[in-house]
Amino acid sequence: MRYSPSVTQLIAELAKLPGIGSKSAQRLAFHILSLEKSQVKDLTEAIVSAHHNTRLCQECQNYTDEDPCAICSDTRRDRSTICVVESPKDVSTIERTREYKGLYHVLHGVYSPLQNVGLDALKIKELFSRLQRHDDIREIILATNQTAEGEATAMYISRLVKPSGIKVTRIASGLPMGSDIEFADDITLSKALKARHDF
Repeated sequence: MRYSPSVTQLIAELAKLPGIGSKSAQRLAFHILSLEKSQVKDLTEAIVSAHHNTRLCQECQNYTDEDPCAICSDTRRDRSTICVVESPKDVSTIERTREYKGLYHVLHGVYSPLQNVGLDALKIKELFSRLQRHDDIREIILATNQTAEGEATAMYISRLVKPSGIKVTRIASGLPMGSDIEFADDITLSKALKARHDF
C-alpha cells in the first residue's frame, strides 16, 4: 500500500468529484492533511452546512438557501424574460457579465441518450408550469451549451414554447474574441457566418 487506509479512502472520495483525476485528488488530500484542525473543521462544516441548507428555488430551480432565491425575489429584475441554462454555474457565469437583467431557469442537465439522461430527468416540466403561472413572460432565451446535447435540448424546448406565442431566442455562437479564423473548426465558422449582424 502506498498510503495508509484513511489517506487512501480520502483520495478515493476526492477522485469521485467531477474534473478531479487521481493526481489532483492526491494533491487535495495532502493539502487537507496539512491544514490546521480548525481549518479542517471549518471545511467540513461548510460542506455539511451547504448540503443541509441548500435546496432548489421553486421558481427557477437554482440552488438557494432561501425560497424563492435572491434573483427571483429581486423586484428590479425584468420579469418578462427567462434565460434557460443547463446548470447553476451557468447562472453565475452570465451574472458575471452584468449584461442580463432578467430571470433564469435551470434545467440541471441536457438531453443525452448516451448518458441515459432523458427529457423527463430535466426541469422542463417546471419551466412550462412557470410559463402557465406567469402570463407576463414575453421571451425565453435558450442558453444551453453549443454541444449536440445542448442543441437538441434547446430545439425541443423551442418547439414546445413557440406555439404559445412567447418569443424564443438562442444565444449567439461563433468565433470567440481574440481568436484567428484560420484556427476555427468548420462548425464554429459556419455558426459565426449564420449569426452575423449589422456593423
